[in-house]
Amino acid sequence: METTLVTTQTKWSVDQAHCEIGFKVRHLMIAYVKGVFKTFDASIYTTCKDFTTAEVDMWIDPSSIVTGDIKRDEHLKSADFFDVNNHKQITFTSSTIGKADPDSNQELWGELTMHGVTKNVKLNVQFGGIVKDPWGNEKAGFTVSGKINRSDWGLVWNSTIETGGLMVSDEVMISCEVELINKGQEDLTMKLEHSS
Repeated sequence: METTLVTTQTKWSVDQAHCEIGFKVRHLMIAYVKGVFKTFDASIYTTCKDFTTAEVDMWIDPSSIVTGDIKRDEHLKSADFFDVNNHKQITFTSSTIGKADPDSNQELWGELTMHGVTKNVKLNVQFGGIVKDPWGNEKAGFTVSGKINRSDWGLVWNSTIETGGLMVSDEVMISCEVELINKGQEDLTMKLEHSS
């Protein structure tokens, strides 16, 4: 005996003009330096429009890093940090998304691969809602934040300053603003066999 299950999946694409993939790192232990990655994309599917079911596959080009200082950007691209000649992409693949709390905050878990190292990470996601823009496109908005230690991915370069502290902190604060565009629905058909 066979049962057919039809699941409706919604495909979402990244609205490049309304997204920012950013981070900040404490410099000299007294202030933060901020940066963004300019080149990125993602494949995102949800069951209907339920983002607790989201499957996220994202990639970032580390050579697109911009921090507002050309020399610093070149240093970050070098073998001391991202080593972009040997590691062309940073990727994130989601595993689980928690239920939203009353303030629309959710936990997003997944595997972050950077510098040839893959680690499980937790990100905090705040869902901003779903609306239609003036051109009839359905959009979903999110703010994503989190903390990682760059040394966990082998990004260990540092320098000691006169006071004995380090030039760059190990902790990196992740801060992203994301808008997605609804690209339509696809029906996925699964056939399940039952023994009678």
